[in-house]
Amino acid sequence: MRVVFAGTPEPAVPALRALLDSSRHEVVAVVTRPDAPAGRGRKVVRSPVGALADEHGIEVLTPSRASDPEFLERLRALEPDCCPVVAYGALLRQEALSIPQHGWINLHFSLLPHWRGAAPVQAAIRHGDEITGASTFRIVPDLDAGPVHGVVTEPIDGTDTAGALLGRLAESGSRLLVATLDGIEDGTLRAEEQSADGVSYAPKVTVDDAKVDFTEPARAVDRLIRSVTPDPGAWCWFHGERLKLGPVEPTEETGLAPGEISVQRRRVLVGTATTAVRLGEVQARGKKRMAATDWARGISIEQGTELA
Repeated sequence: MRVVFAGTPEPAVPALRALLDSSRHEVVAVVTRPDAPAGRGRKVVRSPVGALADEHGIEVLTPSRASDPEFLERLRALEPDCCPVVAYGALLRQEALSIPQHGWINLHFSLLPHWRGAAPVQAAIRHGDEITGASTFRIVPDLDAGPVHGVVTEPIDGTDTAGALLGRLAESGSRLLVATLDGIEDGTLRAEEQSADGVSYAPKVTVDDAKVDFTEPARAVDRLIRSVTPDPGAWCWFHGERLKLGPVEPTEETGLAPGEISVQRRRVLVGTATTAVRLGEVQARGKKRMAATDWARGISIEQGTELA
């Protein structure tokens, strides 16, 4: 099939690469978000998907909105049979959805109808799910509500960060997406409507959402931190400044108040509503990320000091 691929961030790259490697589908163009400032220097750069398309000499479309008349005109001229989508990051309206014969097929990183929305991987970890996966479905105007073509499942390990889990799903999902397009082209794949039961939503995670609350149980603190690692990154207050936190390890230690720090020879513990957690890496303002023990040695932490 002739396909126009839509995607933007790094997790969408494996899917585009898989389509480029497929002998059955021709990627005639890529749609991605406009070039944007990135990094400390705020240099304007191409999205990861756009950069891969550039490497392969594929036309890159960067509309500010998917409803722009110029974009829609170019999309019609390309005559795609199908438009696969992975984390494109912009709303697709009916005028665009109706152009390809086989529609826009989205690869979504959850087992729909569970965790519709922008941050399904983060939500799955934060809520303690043991199994997640990826789904391919036809996009309809309602959020992530279209009929599902296929799924793959993935267990969630007790130490998984959002970054690690998303990396695995991006790879297995890329194979699912190609298989879905194969089945659509062959006419052997039929989509099934999503169940009305079990619908849940995973909105975009903000920096405020990533603040750690040590009055929560240790397991909840652990899951929250892993769910926002690496982005946007967990944090808390220490002496009036933000302290970034890497993944922690729940322990069986008791006796610390929520947020109370205990600096020991080989570990730094922080109290929660249940047992303490062992800090991993931390990053103070203006400093590099470092082991919590090294951070604690470099500053004076009085007994009873708390993270808030």
